Amino acid sequence: MRAPGPCAECGAGGAARYRCPRCDTAYCSVPCCRTHRGRCSAGPGAPQGSPQGSPQGSPQGSPAAPGPWALHDILSEEDEQDRVPLHKLKLLGESEELKALLLNPHLRQLLLAIDQAQDKSSLLRKLMQEPLFVEFADCCLSIVEPPEKENVLPE
Repeated sequence: MRAPGPCAECGAGGAARYRCPRCDTAYCSVPCCRTHRGRCSAGPGAPQGSPQGSPQGSPQGSPAAPGPWALHDILSEEDEQDRVPLHKLKLLGESEELKALLLNPHLRQLLLAIDQAQDKSSLLRKLMQEPLFVEFADCCLSIVEPPEKENVLPE
């Protein structure tokens, strides 16, 4: 596993955990990904620094055409084990329990803080000491990975 380097967009040192699938440029977050995506002109699989024409001049549907990226475009192979299937993510949006938790303004502030933090991992460790955040995390995990029923006798 390679150590993260500096982000090509914001310059944060040691924070670039993701790579552009088109040009292999390293970036650290979704906002930096979006910024880079707007500027990236390399086609898929192109080596870093070898642009393949301007996206504005590309015909619609060509590899260099700008457009929405799929989730697999921003996850590296190392992150694959942490990927949650789309159908399970949709269950999060349907959970009344999770929706009720998200009505809490304090929890919403905590989630915004994580989203905007430069050092997300250390903030996340700190927030895992916060009972409200732990309740939120447990709720999400119970939806995405329901606990297996152990020692249940068939009726």
